[in-house]
Amino acid sequence: MKPLRWPARSCPRRTNGQGCAPVLRAAFAIAAMAILSACEQNTFVPPPPAKVDVAVPVQRPFTRYLEATGNTAAVKNVDLVARVQGFLQSINYKDGAFVKEGTSLFTIEPETYKLKLEQAQAAESGAQASVRQTDADFKRQQELVQRQAVSQATLDNSTSARDNAQANLLQAQVNTKIAAVNFGYTNVTAPFDGVVSAHLVSVGELVGASSPTQLATIVSLDPIYVNFNVNEQDVLRIREEARRRGMTADDLRQMPVEVGLQTETGFPHEGRLDYAAATLNQSTGTLPVRGVLPNSDRALLPGFFVRVRVPVDQVQNALLVPDAALGSDQAGRYLLVVNGENVVEQRKVRVGPLEGGLRVIEEGLKPEDRVITAGLLRAIPGQKVDPQLKTIEAPPASAK
Repeated sequence: MKPLRWPARSCPRRTNGQGCAPVLRAAFAIAAMAILSACEQNTFVPPPPAKVDVAVPVQRPFTRYLEATGNTAAVKNVDLVARVQGFLQSINYKDGAFVKEGTSLFTIEPETYKLKLEQAQAAESGAQASVRQTDADFKRQQELVQRQAVSQATLDNSTSARDNAQANLLQAQVNTKIAAVNFGYTNVTAPFDGVVSAHLVSVGELVGASSPTQLATIVSLDPIYVNFNVNEQDVLRIREEARRRGMTADDLRQMPVEVGLQTETGFPHEGRLDYAAATLNQSTGTLPVRGVLPNSDRALLPGFFVRVRVPVDQVQNALLVPDAALGSDQAGRYLLVVNGENVVEQRKVRVGPLEGGLRVIEEGLKPEDRVITAGLLRAIPGQKVDPQLKTIEAPPASAK
């Protein structure tokens, strides 16, 4: 390579006396950089594997539940009606009050029916006197016939009079009972413990004139029913599980039922199964089922929509992972796991319900699998990662 030479005639004059030295130094620097750039080779250094948090699934017992939506219903719900005709004399309760069995609720003009009862009792007393008289006459005529003092016809007449008097006494006794029943109907009482609705008639109103008049409604609240439906697949699964465990129909009726209101967390109300229909509803493919629950605090009212669950069986070593570790695509739910070579794999899984803040994995996961729990956006299936082993900490279990 020939040395660079600056033409003397092209070198600018410098007033400071330095001549062309600075320009030559710059030219040498540019030439050196060009030579070094031509000698360098471009090399790609791959980034380190992404760091992700991994954890093995939690193993613990898990109860599998049958969950449904149901509604509550009163065990007893009766319309209180006027069974005798008369004017309403008094209302003896406050609308919406809780009353005990036998509490007087309405009074319907009792004086008339009391007089009818006394009239029937007087007729019964007269019939009893007639029976005593005819019976004495029969015995006397019977003795006279034995002594042949009177004819047989006289005895027959006495016997007929005695039998007729006994029949009249029986009729009088029946009339007395009817009058007593009607007199009892003038006082409408609570047939059981419950809450009475607002009265539907007013004091002084004529009731029971042509047909029984509804006065109010009484509803029992403790215990209370919960009605729900079970689909055909769940019915088959429960029957198979019951057959495997040797459970009878009576055992199934004693299975616990847990209920929660729409505004409640968990299932705080507990009872037991009470009834299951003998046939499925063909139009819906479901089996009507009913549970009964104690309700002493009256937290449940008839007509509520409630969440219902029934424990079906228990898995001893269920696998659970954080719900945030799950992903979804068109094929369903999946987890990202790290294999023995620290390569990310996408694992299709079948999920169960949430249990204590963790999601139950029913199929597709092994106890030794390392599940990616954090850094999911940096984990790409088929690429290596730098796994950081962590421990899954379950949140506090939700209320029952």
